Amino acid sequence: MSLINGLPAHVLIVHFVVVLVPLTALALAVCAIWTSAAQRMGIVLPLLALVTLVSVPLATQAGDWLEAHVDSNALVRRHADLGDGLLPWAGGLFLLAVLVWWAARRATTSGSETSRGIRPSAAPVRIAMAVLSLVIAAGASVDVYRIGDSGAKAAWHDGYSKTASGGDEDDH
Repeated sequence: MSLINGLPAHVLIVHFVVVLVPLTALALAVCAIWTSAAQRMGIVLPLLALVTLVSVPLATQAGDWLEAHVDSNALVRRHADLGDGLLPWAGGLFLLAVLVWWAARRATTSGSETSRGIRPSAAPVRIAMAVLSLVIAAGASVDVYRIGDSGAKAAWHDGYSKTASGGDEDDH
């Protein structure tokens, strides 16, 4: 990946990651806590997580290309190092999304949910899945924030002035 319409592909593809990781994390958390949400969402949850998972290495590969074409400094290297750590989080989101979808589907087809909720023998597994989903969702979201923050600092650290320049000041 190099350029898209004259712009580095990374600056475009990264927007998918910035939107999809938190969106997938939120959907996973909701579906892991509420089986009815997972049942309503159905196959969309693991498909969303799959698209998210695929977008991460695309952004990383495009970022590697961009890193080779900009002046290297500590901020760029930190951003690249942080970016390399997102794939395991995205993989965790995907695996848990598949498990949550499978458990919700299984609960629907086997009738393991009673009128009063989940069958008692299934409760510990559901609780563990919900806790793990919340941990992975939070970790992935925090990691995306940290990566994005470091990328913004790398891109803009000396690329703007805190005071306005130009002729707009006299036009008030």
